Amino acid sequence: MKTFTLTDLAHKSGEVAQAAYRAPVAITSRGKRTFVLIAADQFDAISGQGQRRAIHADELTAEQAADYLQELESAAEVLEHG
Repeated sequence: MKTFTLTDLAHKSGEVAQAAYRAPVAITSRGKRTFVLIAADQFDAISGQGQRRAIHADELTAEQAADYLQELESAAEVLEHG
């Protein structure tokens, strides 16, 4: 993992950003790793962000609600009958 200091981040932000776009980058302060900078798509991939979104039932279209209920009923049958 490439490492930069906080001073590097302040003075070479473009270089640090380019490095973080390619792979995670450690940011150190007083010789100790303090932060890890990663690209947004990498963060989304490891945190599950962007893959799931909570919605309220009122936001569903009638078709989406019907599909959702059908999936719930199918899952309930599997749980009940194996």
